[in-house]
Amino acid sequence: QVQLVESGGGLVQPGGSLRLSCAASRIIFSIFSRYDMGWYRQAPGQQRELVATITSGRSTNYADSVKGRFTISRDDAKRTAYLQMNNLRPEDTAVYYCNAHPTGRDVPDYWGQGTQVTVSS
Repeated sequence: QVQLVESGGGLVQPGGSLRLSCAASRIIFSIFSRYDMGWYRQAPGQQRELVATITSGRSTNYADSVKGRFTISRDDAKRTAYLQMNNLRPEDTAVYYCNAHPTGRDVPDYWGQGTQVTVSS
């Protein structure tokens, strides 16, 4: 069963904005507030890279390439994480993946199926 589902990707012109959402299954993520959440991306022919993370304590960090442009957030009541992407650049083009990890536990991560973001004029 799908555990994380990303949405909100699409085609946008350079300088535009997109807001990605990551919805967690109520069955798997019954205690969503205890998970650290993250967004990763993978461009064609490239390795998957960290974009942004937000812990269960709401601490955030960002890749240098997106600082000042992207904002990660979460709504624990809705079991959803978000990535607001502003001033998009062609190099932001990638498949964006949602990630979840139980805070402080040595267990495998959960991953979504990915959503395509294409920045082009």
